[in-house]
Amino acid sequence: MKILNEVGRLIRKHRNSKGWSQEELADRAGVHRTFISSIERGVRNPTVTSLHRIASAMGLTVSELMDGLRKGRG
Repeated sequence: MKILNEVGRLIRKHRNSKGWSQEELADRAGVHRTFISSIERGVRNPTVTSLHRIASAMGLTVSELMDGLRKGRG
């Protein structure tokens, strides 16, 4: 699995654990819903700044958000 798919999988997992829609996460993170959708589908490469905004919106650090990222994927 590509790294972008892995990142999207982790964001979706955390978002779903909170019971939030993509729109709710986007509103809390100050981004557009389609941006969240693109990241979760693995078609968009989020910047560190974007990951920080998304993680913060969920009450997480970027490290906590990315916990479970599989090593050796690229």
